Amino acid sequence: MEISSVNAKKEEEQEVKKIRWEKLKKVASMSAPMVVVNLSQYLIPAASTMIVGHKSEISLAGIALASSIANVTGFGLLFGLAGALETLCGQAFGARQYEKLGSYTFTSIISLLLICFPISFLWIFSKDLLLLFHQDPKISEIASVYSLWLIPALFGSAVLQSLIRYFQTQSLIYPMVLSSFLVLCFHVPVCWVLVNTLGLGTKGAALSVSISYWVNAAFLWFFMRHSSVCEGKRVLISMKAFSDMRIFFALAIPSALMVILEWTAFEIMILISGVLPNSKLETSVISMCLITSSLHYNLASAIGAAGSTNVANELGGGNLVAAKASAFVSIIIAAVDAFVIGFGLFISRNVWGYAFSDEPEVIRYATEITPILCMSIVVDSFSAALTGVVRGSGKQKIGAYVNIAAFYFFGIPIGLVLCFILHLKVKGLWIGILSGCTLDTLILFLITTFTEWKTNEML
Repeated sequence: MEISSVNAKKEEEQEVKKIRWEKLKKVASMSAPMVVVNLSQYLIPAASTMIVGHKSEISLAGIALASSIANVTGFGLLFGLAGALETLCGQAFGARQYEKLGSYTFTSIISLLLICFPISFLWIFSKDLLLLFHQDPKISEIASVYSLWLIPALFGSAVLQSLIRYFQTQSLIYPMVLSSFLVLCFHVPVCWVLVNTLGLGTKGAALSVSISYWVNAAFLWFFMRHSSVCEGKRVLISMKAFSDMRIFFALAIPSALMVILEWTAFEIMILISGVLPNSKLETSVISMCLITSSLHYNLASAIGAAGSTNVANELGGGNLVAAKASAFVSIIIAAVDAFVIGFGLFISRNVWGYAFSDEPEVIRYATEITPILCMSIVVDSFSAALTGVVRGSGKQKIGAYVNIAAFYFFGIPIGLVLCFILHLKVKGLWIGILSGCTLDTLILFLITTFTEWKTNEML
């Protein structure tokens, strides 16, 4: 009996190792093309920022400030809300309830488009809001112009984010790879022409983002409507979208809170840096760090997206062991990413700032803050992977509570003390956010390791 039990245990361990190896290959093979998708999409607004930023330091600060507000109040909100589809569509696909894929996606598109209207109204009065927070008037003027011309991109993002989750949860990555890469190649020359050749400056940068988002969304919609791989799963216009809104928002709201609470914590640093002495320098450098960190986060979130899809698919199919294996290998891949990117940024600490500015003072300050930025990137790698696992397993509500505690009761207070009392300025703010992100990551890891997993009961 005892020998039989030992053999059974060994066979079980070997089976788990086999499943983990299979999942490692699957998650890695999905993560690689998702990196191209995420980076291509992120580089669209980043390219616009870089093209305008080289014209003047104040333009860089203005667009960075506008982008911060747009990310928190608009694009980040839509990104977070669409995250509900990672649970709903992911588990529906795993359960082979294919007809629900199109239904949930159309619900998401309609819901997100409706939300865009009050956001647009907020952006129209962004200048008044920035002045209310004592931001520099000239920077606020540039930021308000950029926000106004970015409104069409908001509506394009509502459609695009929903379609991305639709394809992602089915592991149909290559249509998105082709679309996002071609759109990026289209965006850069269009932005250059609008900004420099036609002299539209800030307006041209925002307009180019709007055009690119809609072109990307149109490409994916066309593929979905006409490709045979989407047969039986197409997004159809139906009144059922309104009856599914309750189910959608039950996951979408906590999913959005997970994203917004974390993104807002970072953007608060931008606002605080605007009231520090020499605000142009402080805002420019922290914006460069935030853009660089966000660039890496888009890379790391590809791992999270792959992990989320595999976790949700396996939970939908009732394969709890395979779901846990998917979470495990996501964390392992994140560890590799953390080492490679963190080390690469550190050895290039004296030169990476030239991608954003030619000012010697800005480059020097960026070099000083790079070690802190490297530590932040290491933590972000694990955070992105674990956040993806949380979305795939439908634990968004828990994730939202964790973010509140980690960032707003721990990280931000530490940052304020270091910034204003110990006079570390931007360095202190970033150390505070790094502390909050570290605590958030540790708690999410414990949740992933010790909580009971099950399929979402709302499906």
